[in-house]
Amino acid sequence: MDSVGVAAAAPDAGPGPAWQSKCPWGAPSTTSISCSLADVMSEQLAKELQLEEENAAFPEVVAAAEGPFITGENIDTSSDLMLAQMLQMEFDREYDAQLRREEKKINGDSKVSISFENYRKVHPYDSDSSEDEVDWQDTRHDPYRADKPTTTPRRGFIGKGKDITTKHDEVVCGRKNTARMENFAPEFQVGDGIGMDLKLSNQVFNALKQHAYSEERRSARLHEKKEHSTAEKAVDPKTRLLLYKMVNSGVLETITGCISTGKESVVFHAYGGNATEDKVIPPECAIKVFKTTLNEFKNRDKYIKDDYRFKDRFSKLNPRKIIRMWAEKEMHNLTRMQNAGIPCPEVVILKKHVLVMSFIGQDQVPAPKLKDVTLSSEDMKKAYYQILNMMQQLYRECNLVHADLSEYNMLWHDGKVWLIDVSQSVEPTHPHGLEFLFRDCRNVSQFFQKGGVAEALNERELFNAVSGLNITADNEVDFQAEIEALEKMNEDHVQNHGKKLSAFSSDGDPPIYDE
Repeated sequence: MDSVGVAAAAPDAGPGPAWQSKCPWGAPSTTSISCSLADVMSEQLAKELQLEEENAAFPEVVAAAEGPFITGENIDTSSDLMLAQMLQMEFDREYDAQLRREEKKINGDSKVSISFENYRKVHPYDSDSSEDEVDWQDTRHDPYRADKPTTTPRRGFIGKGKDITTKHDEVVCGRKNTARMENFAPEFQVGDGIGMDLKLSNQVFNALKQHAYSEERRSARLHEKKEHSTAEKAVDPKTRLLLYKMVNSGVLETITGCISTGKESVVFHAYGGNATEDKVIPPECAIKVFKTTLNEFKNRDKYIKDDYRFKDRFSKLNPRKIIRMWAEKEMHNLTRMQNAGIPCPEVVILKKHVLVMSFIGQDQVPAPKLKDVTLSSEDMKKAYYQILNMMQQLYRECNLVHADLSEYNMLWHDGKVWLIDVSQSVEPTHPHGLEFLFRDCRNVSQFFQKGGVAEALNERELFNAVSGLNITADNEVDFQAEIEALEKMNEDHVQNHGKKLSAFSSDGDPPIYDE
């Protein structure tokens, strides 16, 4: 088949002046391009034209990529890998376009927009995919910073005539209050107002400022409590270090966990370590950690400051060291009770505010409190007479008053009652010792009377039986009045004759309470 010329006819360009060839209203001169039908149908020509269009549409691809994949001279479309790469590029391009449409649909005219930039397929041709987003770190204007309000001149107003604006203007004050919120503590979340002309009234701003100050003070208190005191579980860094040292020294084998929590202390269970020459460590131990916060001890200093054993040291100590003295006091009281044969925990070791004792219980299970155990009538009667005997021993042989004796501080183990929590126990010569004893007698009497023990004495009879005094009063008011009179007499006696004269005689009877 003969070649068919494909050409566009052009008018003959005759001779003429030079300005005619540059006339904008003249007919453009075209050159004829002739090619055969075989060239038009050639696949190679189609590839070259396609590459030219792609290069014109995406010039950065040509600049960034090099090699036969982009030049179009050595592309082999028979390779499946090459076709797969080209198809994948087309699919990624459509996917990114779909994400842009979704962004535009969701954001709309909202001032807060979302972006699917992290989900886009990154390719050289798509380098401007995030052109709609603004990197605020590269801008001089920070949108999260409130605009500085216009200042009011010293004369107190701006403008003239009807346009005058004073410093008390509601809008001006509102904007100033919004800007002042930046001075709040960083922990106080005030949010941001990008693109919003926020105006806070004086009442709202003052309320927010007061709340911010209170939150700052509360945060400071919590930080101080975390650093310098034992909080919920009483194990601060210093206490934890003491426990680690006990385990490393072999006093304790391991600490299993918490078994009791109170207002003043927390008790942990532990297995005893290796016994030493001068100390026998029980197989199971109870670790009593006194909380180092002063909140619970503010109203309990009367138990220790008037005790002559600690009176001289009490005024000289740092308030936080009083808690150590509280632990030391319990250790001494338990030692007295143990020497008198009263069932109580055995002291193992004392380190500052951590007291290690023998564990009342078995296999990590503590003995139940007397209020939680159900006893038969025979056991209930047996427990009552045992407690009566222990109160007499505690008063006469140990020269102590429990001062917090109730069914909450008595354990039932191995068929008998055990006394615990004697850190607040005082001597009968304490200015309030008899008052504490009468309160203990009331708690014990009420518990066993409710428990069905017919032989249980009332609180006045029990007080006389334990103390050996013979106070005869018809009612409780007169009874307590006589107790206060005896305490006053005792206090005067101690002040006049010294603390050593208030000790018990060899027969165990209190000498200074004689009528």
